[in-house]
Amino acid sequence: MRLKLLSPGEMSPDQKSTYDESIASKRGRPPPPMMAWLNSPEMARHATRLGAFLRFDTLFPAKLSEIAILVTARHWTSHYEWYAHKRLALQGGMDPKIIDDIRDRRTPKFDDPKGQTIYDVAKSLHEGHGLSKALYDEAVKVLSERGLVEIIGLCGYYTMVSMTLNTFEFELPEGQVSELA
Repeated sequence: MRLKLLSPGEMSPDQKSTYDESIASKRGRPPPPMMAWLNSPEMARHATRLGAFLRFDTLFPAKLSEIAILVTARHWTSHYEWYAHKRLALQGGMDPKIIDDIRDRRTPKFDDPKGQTIYDVAKSLHEGHGLSKALYDEAVKVLSERGLVEIIGLCGYYTMVSMTLNTFEFELPEGQVSELA
């Protein structure tokens, strides 16, 4: 870990306020990257609020939103992000085969057209830096404009999370080994 994470007793009043807000949220605890973001308390506050919205209040259940998050974690080879969101994807009902395919950079097979479209959008955003007209049209048809905006938000937010976790070398919990090569 490249960064000393502050304990609540070491935080400035602004940092502590942001920390306390994260504990009072639906998460019930601060997300790990927020502990690094606290070096910029106002950024941490806004980023954590955005993350809570994207995690809990989009149009999509976890089974679908976690597709975009796992594609992002895999794209960035973010070991901690993969570890955390694989568990959440499984809890949300995602097929373990889909998770394995994303991990191994194989194209998964989806029964649900929304899942397929979310995967295609996330891959295209990361690898192609945008969407073709055909994929855009399909995404609006299958996900709605709001849904497409929220998938873009998930990919963008979890890119920032992955960059933070990778830059500061957040370690997996003791006894855990990364699945990502």
